[in-house]
Amino acid sequence: MDEYSILVVEDNPDDQVLTVRALKQASNGSEIIVLEDGQQAIDFLFGPNSDPDAVLRLGVVLMDIKLPRVNGLEVLRTIRAEPTTNWLPVVMVTSSDEPGEQIEAYRLGANSYVRKPVDFSEFTNHMRILASYWLQVNRLPPPELVPKTPQTKGIFSG
Repeated sequence: MDEYSILVVEDNPDDQVLTVRALKQASNGSEIIVLEDGQQAIDFLFGPNSDPDAVLRLGVVLMDIKLPRVNGLEVLRTIRAEPTTNWLPVVMVTSSDEPGEQIEAYRLGANSYVRKPVDFSEFTNHMRILASYWLQVNRLPPPELVPKTPQTKGIFSG
């Protein structure tokens, strides 16, 4: 079992199923947490009931841009603004091919921008590559060096 979990923030149920299936095949039993909108992601990471240890166990966040309630770029902006999460790898996984969104994602600190392939086998292969790199190749900072209390705790719940 991988020591890190994966946070998937995706509102499309079909993409959720495909992503989870591919990630389960690619990871060694990593926990996969699926949230459906940006507000749920903010609550998970910073809300009054958030679990700092669960955040420290995240190896990567795979997040769509076009999310209900709070879009993925705003979630990314919040993640990068907080010392508890500004180190966290965030990969924007989106069907959007708009150059402005890609530039904005990188400007806000996305670690990667991946366009969702339409072909199922290609999509599965992309998810396997992402899981393999972010969970097995990439190295994260030691948990004891990461602050455990967000500055904005509770502000974003809605």
